[in-house]
Amino acid sequence: MNELTITLDVKSTIPLYEQIYEYIKTDIRNGKISCGEKLPSTRALAKYLEISRSTVELAYEQLLAEGYVEAEACRGFFVTQIEELYQWETAKETVAQKIIKEENVYKYDFSPRGVDLQSFPYSVWRKLSKEILSNDKSDLFQLGDSQGEYELRETICRYLYQARGVNCEPEQIVIGAGNEYLLMLLSTVLGKNRKIAFENPTYRQAYRLFENLSYDTCVVEMDRKGMCVDKLRKSGAEIAYVMPSHQYPLGIVMPIKRRMELLGWAAEEEERYIIEDDYDSEFRYKGKPIPALQGFDREDKVIYIGTFSRSIAPSIRISYLVLPKNLLKVYNEKSRFLSSTVSRVDQLIIQQFIERGYYERHLNKMRALYKNRHDIMVNELKPLLKYCSISGENAGVHLLLTFIEGKEEKILTQKAKEQGIKVYGLSTYDIKKKEKEQAVILLGYANMSEEKIIQAIHALTNAWKEYLE
Repeated sequence: MNELTITLDVKSTIPLYEQIYEYIKTDIRNGKISCGEKLPSTRALAKYLEISRSTVELAYEQLLAEGYVEAEACRGFFVTQIEELYQWETAKETVAQKIIKEENVYKYDFSPRGVDLQSFPYSVWRKLSKEILSNDKSDLFQLGDSQGEYELRETICRYLYQARGVNCEPEQIVIGAGNEYLLMLLSTVLGKNRKIAFENPTYRQAYRLFENLSYDTCVVEMDRKGMCVDKLRKSGAEIAYVMPSHQYPLGIVMPIKRRMELLGWAAEEEERYIIEDDYDSEFRYKGKPIPALQGFDREDKVIYIGTFSRSIAPSIRISYLVLPKNLLKVYNEKSRFLSSTVSRVDQLIIQQFIERGYYERHLNKMRALYKNRHDIMVNELKPLLKYCSISGENAGVHLLLTFIEGKEEKILTQKAKEQGIKVYGLSTYDIKKKEKEQAVILLGYANMSEEKIIQAIHALTNAWKEYLE
């Protein structure tokens, strides 16, 4: 009989029976307990571990149910003979695990897509969740409207009109679990035989998505005002994917004249459309938020997409798509049969979060927080300004450092990495590599405290000092 040396963690959230089950299962898989070997009796193991016999019985029952052991009357439990059971290899490290492992080696991470999770409104979220689930609302667990709950769509309509100048009706809105899902959904509405133009550099996730969906994709260069409309016209594209309010990653704000030119391009052909990704318009620290392009559209040419993941938390996988009315018929024919990808409970929480003013208060809090971190970072970067210039400031959650000629992005990122600092080169966002590429580094500040920003910039300055001088 095998002597099991099981160590139980009574403070763990994992039940004791599950700890016993996992220990024995692992030993069986690794061959530490041979096939045909008898396990200790439930009474003996319970006495040895100083726990109740019923706990051990639960563990044995689970092993029995999964076929790891067999029970013989009046004899006890024996390890089952299963061919090749003991040849199982330890699972290989996945790409995702490798990435996580690599991320953990960094002391400072200037992620340009960070979010301050310490400021998540836990108490309010908990309160709203309890309220929504407090009564018998079994209907909430039924499939809802494929476009999303009507109440939430109404609320989003009001919010978008007040905050972004977007003109729409609830019927035009589709709720989905993240922008990527909504873009995939949009692909079924637009059809595959389309050419889509992207800014360069751009949000690579969107570009990769359409490319993987076998769309004909191209890039259109930008100037300091955004996508060049003349070049867009020459590209032969029918759809333009743009971020006019705060282009990612360059931070360019498209002026009204260029916006009108872009709308004019779309109006020239019946099948032309603009996808407006308004991913972080809430965070502007100087002047008023820039109105959405959709609000200027009089020809039903703008497909507007927004998200709550950026303003609240990445795991809040709730985004929204505003379809032009002339695409609604196509959506109803091709895509309305698809079920909503967001739980009705989560939709109601968001709806109440906005309706009761919590969202506005949260945004005000986050704007103040991010502005303070933005100002601290700009101030701490002053010693580096003889080697680089700052751009993309006063909006979003990252800055760009453009270095003097002769400096290489690859060396800058490597020097930072050697000191446990992760920075992001602009070239990683390029779809089409430029012939002469100036070194540009993105520095995000949302996921760092004020104190950590100061420490990180000092460490970064020291890491680059020798190379820059």
